[in-house]
Amino acid sequence: MKAKPVIPRALASGDVDEAIAWYVGENATQAALGLIDALERAYSHIAHHPATGSARYALELNLAGLRSWPLKDYPYLVFYVERADHIDVWRVLHGQRDIPAWLLDESTDNAGL
Repeated sequence: MKAKPVIPRALASGDVDEAIAWYVGENATQAALGLIDALERAYSHIAHHPATGSARYALELNLAGLRSWPLKDYPYLVFYVERADHIDVWRVLHGQRDIPAWLLDESTDNAGL
């Protein structure tokens, strides 16, 4: 299967920036770099195998097509939707957050699923 381009939304990019800043702020630069590597591996995986992500939150939130994929060795999940020509990454959230609230927040740009 040909890989689809992975296109993070602004909120997803902001989530990643926030996570990296937290690690750097904790003097954990190596962990921040590891997070970037884990994210790149996750993006590569979902680009090649988008259907392998969990549909748990799609069912829980009634958002057809929403999937999530965990980052290896980090407590973050990539939330995405497979489109005809790309992978639409909605958010990259810490697993301890109130994920349904973060995904359904009216101020987010998740319209148009």
